[in-house]
Amino acid sequence: GGQCGNQIGAKFWEVICDEHGIDSTGRYNGDSELQLERINVYYNEASGGRFVPRAVLMDLEPGTMDSVRSGPFGRYSDPITSSSGICHSLGGGTGSGMGTLLISKIREEYPDRMMMTFSVFPSPKVSDTVVEPYNATLSVHQLVENADECMVLDNEALYDICFRTLKLATPTFGDLNHLISATMSGVTCCLRFPGQLNSDLRKLAVNLIPFHGCTSLWLGSQQYSALTVPELTQQMWDAKNMMCAADPRHGRYLTASAMFRGKMSTKEVDEQMINVQNKNSSYFVEWIPNNVKSSVCDIPPKGLKMASTFMGNSTSIQEMFRRVSEQFTAMFRRKAFLHWYTGEGMDEMEFTEAESNMNDLVAEYQQYQDATVEEEEYEEEEEELGA
Repeated sequence: GGQCGNQIGAKFWEVICDEHGIDSTGRYNGDSELQLERINVYYNEASGGRFVPRAVLMDLEPGTMDSVRSGPFGRYSDPITSSSGICHSLGGGTGSGMGTLLISKIREEYPDRMMMTFSVFPSPKVSDTVVEPYNATLSVHQLVENADECMVLDNEALYDICFRTLKLATPTFGDLNHLISATMSGVTCCLRFPGQLNSDLRKLAVNLIPFHGCTSLWLGSQQYSALTVPELTQQMWDAKNMMCAADPRHGRYLTASAMFRGKMSTKEVDEQMINVQNKNSSYFVEWIPNNVKSSVCDIPPKGLKMASTFMGNSTSIQEMFRRVSEQFTAMFRRKAFLHWYTGEGMDEMEFTEAESNMNDLVAEYQQYQDATVEEEEYEEEEEELGA
């Protein structure tokens, strides 16, 4: 939803059409039966053997929609719904407001569906809209309530990856969107292709979300060159390859998931995951044993032998929430720009509630960061004595 979500979405469809051998007219030109084995997850087959993406693009102004329609895949877009993933930004108007409204409506209609969002948060230094802190805080409140998994993205971290890793002198939004779409392709590959150790959205949520409310996940991706499993693993866990502007070294991982693509030994993957946990044990909470899940999909991205995608639930994500919350409080204290929202029928209490929820979320992550096994045992002993 919105300009940001539609542009990321359009790029994502380009990437997965390429992976599944679908051309710009919607016809299959691939070279492997595996490309069609699970094609119905993201496409519907229309008349004449055309494959139509199961997607809805929405915006409150026509500019972005027109550019998508006139793009390579605009010719075969039909209004068909998908109810498992949403791309949007939280700083603007449509993606944050209408996007989270849509999520809550889908949650009401389809309460048993897994809801995953790819949410672009406001960056620390780059700001597009003055009221970003308001929009983001009001949206996070909704995402915590209604989304099962929220993939946190951030333009500044993406720019850093373009500069440092890809050595691009002047990255464009197109470059950033390509990074995001490659990672989205990595997250969804297990839904679209067969694999030795396959995973789906529900399995991911069960393994990555230990507490209701802690649904915000880091994303990292290593799809820039064909490497070995140990090299992929090392780069995947590198703070420089994370796609949001918070440092995982400032917190601890509650859970993490590593998704590998390509021909590789599951034994080697398991060994690497154990190795990571042993070497970096101080960065993992000790009260969730074996908290790294791995999955292996047999089909690599186009043009690579192997690739990997990382998802982590780290307490250091609170850095980002805290930053947005401070900006929100600074403006809300003086009621700056509030009349634009109250004029549309909103109430000041909604802002107070959203601010309070954001502070609770930060406190919750901090509580899990500070928790130790000894504390847990002490609390259990006290309960037994009290009984």
